[in-house]
Parts: sequence; structure tokens; C-alpha cells
Amino acid sequence: MPPFSIRVIGDPVLKQRAREVTDIDGTLVKLVDDMFTTMYEAPGIGLAAPQIGVQKRLFVYDADGDPGVLINPEVKQAEGEWGFNEGCLSVPGLFFEIVRPKRILITGRDLDGNEKEIEADELLGRLFQHELDHLEGVLLVEHLTDEQKKAAKRELRELMLDGRRPSDAKVVRADGTIEHD
Repeated sequence: MPPFSIRVIGDPVLKQRAREVTDIDGTLVKLVDDMFTTMYEAPGIGLAAPQIGVQKRLFVYDADGDPGVLINPEVKQAEGEWGFNEGCLSVPGLFFEIVRPKRILITGRDLDGNEKEIEADELLGRLFQHELDHLEGVLLVEHLTDEQKKAAKRELRELMLDGRRPSDAKVVRADGTIEHD
């Protein structure tokens, strides 16, 4: 059993901007450890604190076997474009074809309080942008085309009416068509 439940679309905490982290202490280290456990059990490759109901500006990630945490992150540069089927633990079972910058330069702090600067592209860059959106109170559904929004609302309504988590993933294309993954 994971230490935290992941908040899902419709939860008001996901629409709020998270507060800056001012103290890096043992409590924060424990929170980060529990976030990793929750993320891995979900399973996911990134998890922002607001997704577990904690309004702090930090996220954990592990997209390539090199896990990390970024505290008070900021994107300093972004360039290019890259489309990808993006999912979210807070919007379970749905993936959306979304275009984001291909490369970014992001800064933040680690658990020792040291400044980190990471150049990331494609999947890792997308992951960082996605988690940073959570810290701003933005869900990936806010990046959708009108057609995707209509299709997503239909699918989410069906899931909520059924009262279940989805058993199969669906991809909502930019034109609003839905494919089973």
C-alpha cells in the first residue's frame, strides 16, 4: 500500500499553485521518500507534491533509472517542439497527443539545498514540464485541443459514472479520435 493516495481530476487541490519550499529538513526528506514509493507503486515516472495533496513546489522523477527530486523548479529556456502521447497519474487511463517544447533548461534545488541545472529533451524534458504544470495548478487537460477536450470529458464522465479506475489505456488524438493503447 503506497503511503499516499494520488489525487485525481476534479480534486480542487490540483488547481492551486503550490507554495515555495523554504526549509529543507528531515520532514521534507521523508515526504520525498514517500513520494517515490507512491510514484513507483502507481506506476509512474514523475509525481508532484500537489498530486498527493501537499502544496509544496517540488516533484520526484525517474524516467531513465536516475531518480531525482527538484525543489522550487523553474524553466529557464525552452526550444523546439515535440509531440508525444502524454499521460498523468491524476487523469488515469487517458493519454493525450500534446505538443510541448522539445528541449528545456530547468533549475531547482536538491535535498541537500544545492542548486541544480538540468538540460533535458524529449521524454525527460516533457516530464519536467508536466510536473512543473502541477506546481502551477495546471492539469494536462488544459493543453488539449477543443476536440480532445470533448472526447476526454466523455471518457472521464463514463469512468466516474462507473466508479472505477480504467483497465485499459486510451489515447485521445489531437482531432479528438480515441484509440485503445
